[in-house]
Amino acid sequence: MFSLIWPWMLALAPLPFIYRWWRKPADDQQAALFAPVYGQLVAESHNAPAVSRRNWPHFVLLTLIWFACLLAASRPQWIGEPIALPTSGRDLLLAVDISGSMEVEDMEVGGSLIDRLSVVKAVVGDFVERRSGDRLGLILFGDHAYLQTPLTFDRLTLNTLLQEALIGFAGKGTAIGDAIGLGVKRLKDKDENSRVIILLTDGANTAGEVEPLKAAELAAAYGVKIYTIGVGADEILRRSLFGTRRVNPSADLDETTLRAIATQTGGQYFRARNPKELVQIYATLDLLEPVSQDAETFRPTRALFYWPLGGALLLSGLLLLLRGLKS
Repeated sequence: MFSLIWPWMLALAPLPFIYRWWRKPADDQQAALFAPVYGQLVAESHNAPAVSRRNWPHFVLLTLIWFACLLAASRPQWIGEPIALPTSGRDLLLAVDISGSMEVEDMEVGGSLIDRLSVVKAVVGDFVERRSGDRLGLILFGDHAYLQTPLTFDRLTLNTLLQEALIGFAGKGTAIGDAIGLGVKRLKDKDENSRVIILLTDGANTAGEVEPLKAAELAAAYGVKIYTIGVGADEILRRSLFGTRRVNPSADLDETTLRAIATQTGGQYFRARNPKELVQIYATLDLLEPVSQDAETFRPTRALFYWPLGGALLLSGLLLLLRGLKS
């Protein structure tokens, strides 16, 4: 459907004709210094009828240029047919740890060790693409928690922002409590039984203003379910001058607190020691039951002002060409 945002602009259409009828002829004529082409048109209009056989093409072109400029100024647009948004799904916030420890390379992929965040981006990115019908949001946390993407059906944009996240953006610490608190703030006014946070971390709470268990109490009070995921290998082999030794890169992972958060809010705790386990965890989370939501629709719009504006420019070029041929 075609529509104009500012249709009142078309009311200015008779303005040049009113001015031409109302104005008084000039007493003297001066050479046009800045626009000789249009100056000559004005000079001829003093010595000839308003529209003569000689200048009617110019009059028609000037009229069309004026109408095209007014049409462009009225901001025409094309409004498409209504598109129904998904009417079922969850309000689901993904809280992803991007603290300094996420750069540890202990996730084996194809015989090579990859840092934790790169694996998380790949797995969570696939999860986001599959969650058609959910409103998804993204929280990134380190020393502080930040809402990177508010709840939206735009999974492509959310996935793009997730892939662009870098370690250290939010600081080197781990503010688990703040991330939960921010998620509860964003979900507390949403429909009941559809408030879900999936929190992924590889450490313990070392920063922030809110204790994780206090934040979990707040989440339980507002009916927000939290699924927690602890990521990181149990052991890797480290080579040194004294030989090869086994180390636990996940020694700082606070599984007790993560398990307590999930239990207190009606969620579940998962442990991902490798990429395969992480994929299986998100496949399990994929089974979350959708709930009904209010139906929403939107109508896509496309601006069309450049068509009449381009036409005005072309007509102006044609007018200058005619004037050049005449001279």
